[in-house]
Amino acid sequence: MGYFRMASLLLLAAAASVGGATLETLLDENGKPYRYAGRLDAGPVRIPVSYQPKAGELRGVWIATVENIDFGTHADAASFQQDFRKILNALAGKNFNAVFFQIRPNNDAFYPSRLNPWSRWLTGQEGKRIPGFDPLKFMIEETRRRGMEFHAWLNPYRVIGKTKLSKRAYLATLAPENFARRHPGLVLEAPLSGGQRLLFLDPGRPEVIRHVIATVSEIARNYDIDAIHFDDYFYPYSDFGNIDAATFQQYNPRKLSLADWRRANVTRLVSGVHEELAAVSRRKGRKIRFGISPFGIWANRKSHPEGSLTAGKQSYFAQFADTRGWVRNRYVDYIAPQIYWPFGHEVAAYAALADWWAEQVRGTGVALYIGTGVYQLGRGKIWQNPNEIVHQLRYNTKHPEIDGTIFFSCRSVLNPSNAVMREGLERVFRNCWSRSASAVPMQKVYPRFR
Repeated sequence: MGYFRMASLLLLAAAASVGGATLETLLDENGKPYRYAGRLDAGPVRIPVSYQPKAGELRGVWIATVENIDFGTHADAASFQQDFRKILNALAGKNFNAVFFQIRPNNDAFYPSRLNPWSRWLTGQEGKRIPGFDPLKFMIEETRRRGMEFHAWLNPYRVIGKTKLSKRAYLATLAPENFARRHPGLVLEAPLSGGQRLLFLDPGRPEVIRHVIATVSEIARNYDIDAIHFDDYFYPYSDFGNIDAATFQQYNPRKLSLADWRRANVTRLVSGVHEELAAVSRRKGRKIRFGISPFGIWANRKSHPEGSLTAGKQSYFAQFADTRGWVRNRYVDYIAPQIYWPFGHEVAAYAALADWWAEQVRGTGVALYIGTGVYQLGRGKIWQNPNEIVHQLRYNTKHPEIDGTIFFSCRSVLNPSNAVMREGLERVFRNCWSRSASAVPMQKVYPRFR
């Protein structure tokens, strides 16, 4: 008997009713219950027997432009418009209701800006625009025409994710108006393997914080977006040593520890963006949301008493991103943790993380969307079950706090790269998202601007 047929037949029928949902025990390919938190908790995973869509649930997809992952370069407006419409039509046909388009991948812009140069990922050359065309205005109009939300996705700090050039040599390749080229002293250089390096704006410098907030303000004031969206890149994932030692000495009046100071720097940016968007929202008379999609693990319980039942990399310690604190202080309107692991993961099991995040937002008024790594399907031994994403969506319905899902990324959704991915996504659209769902406007849910 094939693996997937056997796994399906071996789902335990013993059912219980919890919160109105009938649950069953989820079994692996060997007929054994999935362990709730991998090797950290062997209790069984209990999952609703069917997917019950929620009114107003968000069904989103990330469209990554960095390195043209999901969207290629274009020499003219007509080809850009044709390709974007094609993507939107395909997504609408699969009942998505929100797109998260990366408009600032590398300290640049997919829109006319006084602060940032045109992106190289738009036309192939930084600073070169498509004459007479505003891509962002067009994308918002087309997205709204299909009844979908448009979330403007920005990376706040990244200048380049990987290069073998020295900092000086790489900055010389940027457009003259690029903030990083104009202010090389505000750019940090983190070593990577293979003689490569990562360049990013120094989060501890007040000038950087002001520049990013001004960038957000420019977008919010000029465009009718639904939200500003940050991804998970704050301080680098890799060990970058003491490259910010000079900034630490100069800009640490409270004499914080290095780790606390770095976390305070990122939080200062996040709270500043929150305040700026609240001010723009008041002036415009409509709520512009602010959302962040962090790494899926805030902290492991072994490292922090409030952490999750996990044993992986921790954004609180590795990237100095206090995502839990941002939720508790309501600096964000939604949080979208990237839980890019399956139920069967040994140290970052899906069930334990989904439960932990639901607990963090409970009672805060912050919406929770789960970032789902559909690109993983079929790529490793623990990702061979085409029902994995369907099971995750079913599990999410246990929690009233989980308001939707965002898939990474668009190319995997529209052009699956292997048979498991293709079948897994077809099962999502056939069994879970066969009917449309209009996302509830946030101003109706939280009418008071904060």
